Amino acid sequence: RSATAGMKIEFAPLNIPLRRRLQTAAVLQWVFSFLALAQCCLAAFVLLALSDWWILALLYAGWLWLDWDTPTCGGRRSNWVRSWTVWGYFRDYFPITLVKTIDLDPKKNYVFGFHPHGVLVAGAFGNFCTEATGFSRLFPGLKPHLLMLPFWFRVPLFRDYIMCGGLVSSCKSSLSYLVSRPEGGNVAVIAVGGAPEALDARPGALTLQVRNRKGFIKLALKHGAQLVPVFSFGENELFDQMENPSGSSLRKLQNRLQSIMGIAMPLFHARGVFQYSFGLIPYRTSIHTIVGKPISVVQTPSPSSEDIESLHKVYLQSLMDLFEQHKHTYGLSQDQRLTFA
Repeated sequence: RSATAGMKIEFAPLNIPLRRRLQTAAVLQWVFSFLALAQCCLAAFVLLALSDWWILALLYAGWLWLDWDTPTCGGRRSNWVRSWTVWGYFRDYFPITLVKTIDLDPKKNYVFGFHPHGVLVAGAFGNFCTEATGFSRLFPGLKPHLLMLPFWFRVPLFRDYIMCGGLVSSCKSSLSYLVSRPEGGNVAVIAVGGAPEALDARPGALTLQVRNRKGFIKLALKHGAQLVPVFSFGENELFDQMENPSGSSLRKLQNRLQSIMGIAMPLFHARGVFQYSFGLIPYRTSIHTIVGKPISVVQTPSPSSEDIESLHKVYLQSLMDLFEQHKHTYGLSQDQRLTFA
């Protein structure tokens, strides 16, 4: 231990097993991919275009033009990338587990509502963008697609990498494409709370931004996709966040940036690579992602506001029941309850 600027820094011991070091390295590259890889890919493309190898940048630009709609048409997943060894170390760092409560018919399409969003959606990534927790083994015949802001699929090179994991655009046409396939077997995973919920993601938080989120309900009705509530215990415990209560100057700035850029800017922190006192590496906290029972949805090509409201109430109740049924198993007390905002 050492003291710097009045703050005690707890350094990691030198004799940490190689396995744990590899787990930390796996999470470090994931955090880097989330926070900086897109910028690096864009810079690499610009530098390539300005170099003697500009013809390669031109060829890629042509490919990008031809491939522009792929993120809204099911993406381009790679089972090889999803099965990389690094994702096993990523899973074991926390660790992350995926819990199935019931079999799902692979002939149907599903909309998984993932809660809570957390800061970096670690549970959704580990469970649905990799095979580390055995999604294909638990749900044979189903292909998960995690929806991500369309902005990221405009970044050269980065878009191709994230599509390998099964990420697709979160625009309306992308979700419609997935859940309208007649052959079934598609799972669209939506972090329903989105950017606003990320700004409140901190240990102990149990408020979900879902009461006014009804777009996914409408599309499920329109295409007859089954709705499945998913709750990820531990998701909000991975990072601390600077205090940003509603109405504060920081929160106003974050809301303003979100309205301009479309992405949240939470000021989060946790631990570092070689010390446990500060940094951007998440805490080693278990994540248990529970996939609930599907809600049967009757296809309604032109759903009324009453249809949407009725199904939304059923979804919220199913989500609440899922949480109440499993909260004791994963360390929550009887008086801890979900709040819908």
